[in-house]
Amino acid sequence: MERYILDANLFFNMEAGLGLGEKTEVVVKKLTEMVNKLKAAKRAEFYMPPRVVDEFLSFFDNKEQQFLKNFLSGITVKSPDIAKATFPAQVFYELVADIRQRSYRGLNIGEEEIEKAGRVMLGKNNLSTKDFQIQIGSVVKKFRERYRQATRFGFLDSVADLDLVVLAKELDGFLISTDEGVIHWGRLFGVKETPVGVWKKKLDDLLS
Repeated sequence: MERYILDANLFFNMEAGLGLGEKTEVVVKKLTEMVNKLKAAKRAEFYMPPRVVDEFLSFFDNKEQQFLKNFLSGITVKSPDIAKATFPAQVFYELVADIRQRSYRGLNIGEEEIEKAGRVMLGKNNLSTKDFQIQIGSVVKKFRERYRQATRFGFLDSVADLDLVVLAKELDGFLISTDEGVIHWGRLFGVKETPVGVWKKKLDDLLS
């Protein structure tokens, strides 16, 4: 029996090529149908860690909608058993090295943007608070964009992301995510994966 560990972004990243619809509600409903059929046929099981479920639900104002309840009743919500999880030391060396490199890049970006801010504000004395915010706003926005790209892109930037990887390893299941950081670190941890673009076909094959 196949086991799939699902990331929340599956339902919101419509550019990933999942092929289940163009709107989140449609995707959730269609996947729920497939989940129920595959479970009944004992062909596949579907899992989400609690933190990922919380992340998924956070996108909806009304969390009591029936289609959400139907979906969550069809999957297994499970936390990874972190007390028993073991990983090669190499993974942690990679993690520390990556964090160090990202911190260094973030520091460089901060220094560059501070210098830009200084040039922008040069000679502009006695500005009102509003005028100051207008002048400096574009620099702050650019800094945030560059800093986020340098420190978070392709990285495990939340405990929920780590839950996905550890649970997939624990269950020997397939990690299903559109997050490049989750996929990258899943590979370092030796986790199985199925590309989102071919996952629907794999489910269709299991149903046939």
